[in-house]
Amino acid sequence: MLVNMKEMLEQAYKKKAAVTCFNTPNFEIVRATVDAAEDLNLPVIISHAQAHMAEIPLDLIGPLMVDYAKQAKVPVCVHLDHGIDYDLVLTAIRCGFSSIMYDCSDMTFEDNIAALGEFTKYAHKVNITVEAELGQMSSTAGDSHGGPCLLSREEIRKTFTDPDMAAEFGERTKVDALAVCFGTVHGIYAEEPALDIDRVIEMRRKMPESTQLVMHGGSGVDAAQIRRAISAGISKINYYSYLSKSATRHVYELLQENNGDMFYHQVQEEAYRHMRKYARDIISMFRNV
Repeated sequence: MLVNMKEMLEQAYKKKAAVTCFNTPNFEIVRATVDAAEDLNLPVIISHAQAHMAEIPLDLIGPLMVDYAKQAKVPVCVHLDHGIDYDLVLTAIRCGFSSIMYDCSDMTFEDNIAALGEFTKYAHKVNITVEAELGQMSSTAGDSHGGPCLLSREEIRKTFTDPDMAAEFGERTKVDALAVCFGTVHGIYAEEPALDIDRVIEMRRKMPESTQLVMHGGSGVDAAQIRRAISAGISKINYYSYLSKSATRHVYELLQENNGDMFYHQVQEEAYRHMRKYARDIISMFRNV
């Protein structure tokens, strides 16, 4: 069933859990992640990132995502991830997306607040939840999200979200979710991440209850830190890079075993089955039990 994100994240927070948000830039990943959620009878968020527009346009994959979510036996939120261009935000709404991340994190603090405050008023009138970002999430060289390419822990620390600013942002914009920076990056990690969990605790204590905290860059973070972040107040975790890389390795090994003698549809289905199992493990881990 297609739902928006608000109640899903509120319930997760009360249970000291987090909902997984998977980027789904092709239909095999849509199927794998939603089917994995059905296997576990748990909610899931599927998203299309502006960064993946080069792979497949939103107006092609978006309706497929929405239709698959509507047919699902579990709650599924269909979300726009890092929507920077307002025209793309409007396209996602026209496709039937139930949640929008309107990413104005490269603006000044006041301009970010003004843009998100205005958009949130409109979105809430049509039952769409809103996510924003404060601080700008770093990216590794191979990532395409467009954040600053910072690799060392010392560099990344300079981009961390200020708890007082996060509290003010939530109060003034009324956004449903806020992506905050506290040690994760987009892409494949150059060194083991070290999350500032105390910062998450402080942000959660100061922010309005109606604004949930989001962790981007969940791929590659060890389970112990993930669980500490969830216990501190994170209720949504974005995950994609390591799922995608794992599927690539699986297909590569399979093709080697078969000397490349496989049909393309067989390769697709093998990738789907591998990602479905992988996604089950991730969704289960983020339940924090």
